[in-house]
Amino acid sequence: MSPKAKQLHIRPSQLQADSMKQTRQKHAHEITEDYVEAIADLNLSVGEARVVELAHRLGVTHVTVNRTIGRLQKAGFVTSQPYRAIFLTEKGKKLAEMCRSRHEIVVAFLCSMGVPQKVAEIDAEGIEHHVSPETLSIFEREIKLRQKKRR
Repeated sequence: MSPKAKQLHIRPSQLQADSMKQTRQKHAHEITEDYVEAIADLNLSVGEARVVELAHRLGVTHVTVNRTIGRLQKAGFVTSQPYRAIFLTEKGKKLAEMCRSRHEIVVAFLCSMGVPQKVAEIDAEGIEHHVSPETLSIFEREIKLRQKKRR
């Protein structure tokens, strides 16, 4: 690596390729995660998830929701019938729980760093899809350390 590249913090090409590949894979899975998380939230809060509520919650059209639910159904994350509620399969419930846990850890970590709750919630929505298990583990460890220091 040239001295100029080191000065500009240019990543080695393989590291950059690996990073970009991981980001593309995470982006591809984000929509699935957002949908199963929203469906789980609606099922808990109002007893069922319907297309209109999902569209409102996710900020998309009902047409987009219908198309995405079709893909999620084919992938085995949800069950649905036209004009009926949408429910998570066991596979969908597991993913929703993992997403909820990851979201809560990221929010707690950001708040422990002094980020206001509302900002942490918004920022976590993007971070949660891209954080590695290793980084998430460190977030958890740091949260626990900060909680111990407060006592």
